[in-house]
Amino acid sequence: MELENFQVCDRDLDDTTLSLYLEADALAVDTETMGLNPLRDRLCLIQICDPTGYVTAIRVAKGQNSAPNLHKLMEVENITKVFHFARFDLAQLQHTLGILTTPVFCTKIASKLARTYTASHGLKALVQELTAVELDKTSQSSDWGNAANLSEAQLSYAANDVRYLLEIQQKLTVMLKREGRWELAQKCMQSLPIFVELDLLQFKDIFEH
Repeated sequence: MELENFQVCDRDLDDTTLSLYLEADALAVDTETMGLNPLRDRLCLIQICDPTGYVTAIRVAKGQNSAPNLHKLMEVENITKVFHFARFDLAQLQHTLGILTTPVFCTKIASKLARTYTASHGLKALVQELTAVELDKTSQSSDWGNAANLSEAQLSYAANDVRYLLEIQQKLTVMLKREGRWELAQKCMQSLPIFVELDLLQFKDIFEH
């Protein structure tokens, strides 16, 4: 895939791109990390896509703990940030950069509430059903820590992880409203900060018997 409508930034969004993204009503966001434990595995890359399909990948340096422009964008109240499995990405952004992202829409939560006819709620299955596009996930498990030398395949993978999220959000919203589950979905999204806080404090299964 040619990397069209795509740029890479180091450490933070540039001012021009921040201004562009602040005009959006929703943004798709994803992260790439060295593993699945936010307290152990560092954040390496943050991808953002606006409704026009313009993608920015932000390379996060080892030891970096702030990104002022990204911080402003992620916490602005009038732009919905759309993630797939937001719980993980929100924890990474909060733990690494001190960002309390809001408001949030999670396509995995929405899928589980709307698509009760299937057990397949991964991004690849979701994109394939709702957009008829088959994602190439070959680079999913790769070394994202070598951010200065990411391959075109890695960058293509990272871009595709956000390119379809806004379309999916819109289609899942229609399904949730049709099935009478939209209000419940909104409550689930609003509860995400509680689960992120519990995850970062390493509490598990506190709602179990």
